[in-house]
Amino acid sequence: MRTIGVTSRGIRTPIIKPGDDLASIVVESLKQAWEAEGFSLHDRDVVGITESVVARSQNNYATTGHIAAHVKTLTGGGHIGLVFPILSRNRFSVLLKGIAKGAEKLTLQLSYPADEVGNHLVGWDELDARGIDPYKVSFTEKEFRQAFGDKTVHPFTGIDYISFYREESGAEDISFVFSNDPCHILDYTDTVIAADIHTRARTRRLLEGAGARRVLTLDQILNESVEGSGFNSAYGLLGSNKASEDTIKLFPERGQEVVDAVHEQLFELTGKNVEVMVYGDGAFKDPVGKIWELADPVVSPAYTPGLVGTPNELKMKYLADTELKEYSGEEARQAMIRAINEKKADLKGNMASEGTTPRQLTDLLGSLCDLTSGSGDKGTPVILVQGYFDNYAS
Repeated sequence: MRTIGVTSRGIRTPIIKPGDDLASIVVESLKQAWEAEGFSLHDRDVVGITESVVARSQNNYATTGHIAAHVKTLTGGGHIGLVFPILSRNRFSVLLKGIAKGAEKLTLQLSYPADEVGNHLVGWDELDARGIDPYKVSFTEKEFRQAFGDKTVHPFTGIDYISFYREESGAEDISFVFSNDPCHILDYTDTVIAADIHTRARTRRLLEGAGARRVLTLDQILNESVEGSGFNSAYGLLGSNKASEDTIKLFPERGQEVVDAVHEQLFELTGKNVEVMVYGDGAFKDPVGKIWELADPVVSPAYTPGLVGTPNELKMKYLADTELKEYSGEEARQAMIRAINEKKADLKGNMASEGTTPRQLTDLLGSLCDLTSGSGDKGTPVILVQGYFDNYAS
């Protein structure tokens, strides 16, 4: 029996620049790594490539001017309500600048005590102490400040996002309201941009049902090129990141091209059928800061067909405590191997699989890749995962 299960390696690459042949760089970097470190590729190994370098290599950028032009075209550029933006300098500050440039007046409606991905304006304890039900009570900015103080500082960044967003927007006419009812914004304007990520379809449905004249979601802004800008046809502004004070790098538009090219080049070089995926944010939650990491619309926007589906696994600790509790030593090992080899093709509803994670393979693998590469200065935008599709019986 093999003594090592899943391994995840960060692969160093050159600094990727617009116009680079990313697929060839990924393959060459992998080759240099296995030659230097003495490992080899196997069938069903997984190569993950961070979305950031895919977008950069394809020069998928846009400016606040591009955002403003599209917003003005889509809305008419009058009084715009912006509902449920997340509290993120990296994710939203440049988008806010662009949207503000395309509007005569802007009203931001922030959810509280936290945004969609867990960034807190205030804590639940503060709400409880004041007897405030966030699902029933809405605030103006003045009322919010009176209730919670002149500064509401994010515990990780030390930023008061109300003041920060006002300054960053550059808008002459901007106001803030606080409510978890998306339709509250209709007290101020009937033209709304729903800036939430994973709940955007519900927000839009509620607003349209309440009589909003025009409702946009972020995936409708820059879902096509505007004045030569980059774009993403499926996700628009969703998944974008700050590149400079007035520029964003969009979610990669042609990620599948890179995935397919890397897969083909690795097969030609090694004869192995290696799975390939592009990954963004991992789908996990920080237990201390309560921040849900997934600020991208999906974990993986492009992947090879072998990564479609969910795991079909037995819960070994359940079997060890029940059906195999009378076995020990080699007898227990052999019994476990038999159970795994004889498992059904679909274990849904089977008690022996209860507690295994019913998530998409791309979400699980993308989270592993994201945790391995990090978001700082590790310099490993390519991840090699080996042994993921093995099990105790392999």
